[in-house]
Amino acid sequence: MAEAQDNEVESQTEDVKARKEREKNELYALDISGVEWHSAPGTEEHEERVEIAYLPEGAVAMRSSLNPNTVLRYTEAEWQAFVLGARDGEFDLEPAPDNGGLSVD
Repeated sequence: MAEAQDNEVESQTEDVKARKEREKNELYALDISGVEWHSAPGTEEHEERVEIAYLPEGAVAMRSSLNPNTVLRYTEAEWQAFVLGARDGEFDLEPAPDNGGLSVD
């Protein structure tokens, strides 16, 4: 019985991995040449900044203004997890020599 449950869990895990891989492939296959890029309010066109574009089905593309040809794409679930984590302080920097002593409060 335990072996059957283990096989079921493994099968579900493989199904989830396959679905996520399929979603990522579809996301990166999208033509985003005409998307509208957004950045934080108050940033100037010449300033270094992170830019995002909203894609179909809640997905998001992200790039650096300094390297606009390198674009990362996130599914809706990935983006929501990131935003919630950022709001919860998961990505706050601690002052350290390797990040210039910056701290995000």
